[in-house]
Amino acid sequence: MTARQRLVLVVLLVAQFMLAVDFSILGVALPVIGRGLGFSLANLQWIVTAFALCAAGFTLLFGRVADLVGRRRMFLVGMAVLGASSLAGGLATSPQLLLAARVAQGLATAVVTPAGLSLLTTSFPEGPLRARALGLNGALMSAGFTSGAILGGLLTDLLSWRWAFFVNVPVAAAVLLVAPTLLRESRPAARARLDVPGAVAVTGGLLALVYGLTTAGERGWGDPVAVAALAVGVLALVAFWFIEARAAAPLVPVGILKRRSVVWGNLAGLIAFLTETSLVFLMTLYLQRVLGYSALSTGLAFGVLGAGTVVGGVLGARVIARIGTRAALVAGLSTQAVATASLALLGADGRWLALLLVATAVGGVGNMIAIVGFMITATSGLPDEDQGLATGLATMTQQVGITMGIPVLSAVVTARTGGDTGGGAVLGGVGTAVLVNAGLVLLGALLAGTFLRERRRA
Repeated sequence: MTARQRLVLVVLLVAQFMLAVDFSILGVALPVIGRGLGFSLANLQWIVTAFALCAAGFTLLFGRVADLVGRRRMFLVGMAVLGASSLAGGLATSPQLLLAARVAQGLATAVVTPAGLSLLTTSFPEGPLRARALGLNGALMSAGFTSGAILGGLLTDLLSWRWAFFVNVPVAAAVLLVAPTLLRESRPAARARLDVPGAVAVTGGLLALVYGLTTAGERGWGDPVAVAALAVGVLALVAFWFIEARAAAPLVPVGILKRRSVVWGNLAGLIAFLTETSLVFLMTLYLQRVLGYSALSTGLAFGVLGAGTVVGGVLGARVIARIGTRAALVAGLSTQAVATASLALLGADGRWLALLLVATAVGGVGNMIAIVGFMITATSGLPDEDQGLATGLATMTQQVGITMGIPVLSAVVTARTGGDTGGGAVLGGVGTAVLVNAGLVLLGALLAGTFLRERRRA
């Protein structure tokens, strides 16, 4: 890498790490926030849901907008909104103000993530340099998600939950200070029109789908609101396909959606993100409900998972260079599946903590190798003018996977426990959900190995 490329990489990785932290930093602080601002127990989950809805629902739209108006411009606008909304969230004095700040944070995330990833892929030529950059990006994003729980616990216990918002402000200011002179504008020479019907259909469909999944996780899969939202989401996404097939300037050309690398690469990525983030939820239940750990101790226990993902991100590009993208995807997911399945052996006392630490660390390495393979697969073989679209699809996959994981596996735990919150019942529910999680990972490995084609390497 040139000196300039290293600086570009640092700026973009710092921004992406901060965005990943925001997905999980408030998780352990929710009860404290609820008491401080007067949230009812039923409305507390909207602190997380409001962010996730916007971050997942608007990603594809803003990724395409960045292609049209300029990726650097959108990146800078998004970082400014993120800094301002984080300051507003830290100063919030009512539930309404806090939720408005979380909505703005989610929208900023939907702007910055695909724009930043597009700037990353267009700053490095396709090949080893891009693979290394994407590997580091994936490692820091996954580590950011697990680090968010640790950082949230530390800030809440030592200072205040408000610092979970304030910590973003100096980081956003530093990025905005450096990025304008360092990042080069990236957009096509000819500006196409925005496909408004397609944008409405895909954004509405994703919003309904994510809302339905989160509602189902809270109220059960038989809840009529959840079922209706899921049905609306599916119908809107089907309508989106037909709109794109007839649009003069489609938001997502149907030809791209038919590419094996895009379809199966994104499906493998969806499974990788869904299973790893839901595993954090399952192990949180185990550590707190079965072993009786505090929120801070639980967050610290995930430090080994974060370390595993960093190692996997560093190794990912090397593994891909040696055995190829498809083989790396299969190997990474297979390693994650075996490590996850071993967690079904966990017992009801602290002697099993060593197994949890080793299995989550090894699974984190495998998961991150798979994620690096997914990012390279989903963004390779496309011209620079479509990189915003490709990275928008990949980012949407990541954020929908993060959002889907907890509701799906939470429903498995609830079905197994039957509402019993005792330690023994929770242990049984977690064990069943862990096996489902491992089965999903293994399915991803089988699909990637069967349907992805290995691209010829120079």
